[in-house]
Amino acid sequence: MAVFDNFTEFFSRIPSLKPGLSDFLDVCFVAFILYNGIKLIRDTRAFQLVKGLIFLGFIYLVINTLKMEASSYIFEFVFKNIFIILVIIFQQEIRQIFEKVGTSKLASISLLLKGGSEEKNRVVNEAVIEISKAVQRMSDSKTGSLIVMEKELLIGDVIKTGTSVDAVVTHQLIGNIFFPNSPLHDGAAIVRNGRLLCAGCVLPLTKSDKISSDLGTRHRAALGMSEQSDAIVVVTSEETGIISVAVGGELIRNLTEAELREKLIDYLIDEGGEHKIRGEGGVLNKIFKGKKK
Repeated sequence: MAVFDNFTEFFSRIPSLKPGLSDFLDVCFVAFILYNGIKLIRDTRAFQLVKGLIFLGFIYLVINTLKMEASSYIFEFVFKNIFIILVIIFQQEIRQIFEKVGTSKLASISLLLKGGSEEKNRVVNEAVIEISKAVQRMSDSKTGSLIVMEKELLIGDVIKTGTSVDAVVTHQLIGNIFFPNSPLHDGAAIVRNGRLLCAGCVLPLTKSDKISSDLGTRHRAALGMSEQSDAIVVVTSEETGIISVAVGGELIRNLTEAELREKLIDYLIDEGGEHKIRGEGGVLNKIFKGKKK
């Protein structure tokens, strides 16, 4: 019953409280953290885990009310170590929070040192055109491909699994990388700031059970990568030649070269791309108008 005693003590002190500016800032800061935390996990599997923890909390209150001592002991042990448990369960989400906080300012400084964003956008735009051209050709020949385009969150752990290339993006180079039976054709190519950084990388597979059984390892890897970063992943099916895009844990299929080029530019260059991706009505509804399958 320690939880109820703490609540009772807290509310009994409310009449004597004299809130000041620091208290107001404290409340605003906590509200900001809670809001962004909920926004971060709202469209992920973590949200289901949060609901499960809330349900466990309700069960704990019932057990305490009924004075079930053995069950209370187990639940008290769990809740005493809840911080460690949450860190283990939400390690991926916590990592994304710190990565996003760290890159938001560093990205701005980097752009200043490089002379502004115009040059970067020009390079990225040229890379998108070359990638779209290469993907369309691979679609026509039913050549499987997997291309990851970083945005803000760096994926160094994935890059380490591949072979360094560090070259200007051209459709000829991409075509050679994914040519059947070439040494790097089975892995993923990583593009950062408009340059082909490496190829032959191993991506994490999605753990979602909602993916169609018709989709193979490339599509599962694309979804897995999009779930763990803000990268946008382009996939070409080896069986059907269909061009797909994975971002934010969702998959859009049946894109043409023009549609692919438009969507990549919207997401990677357009300043409102992030809002389009995270807007109401789903992750992709406002930026992708291709056919879902």
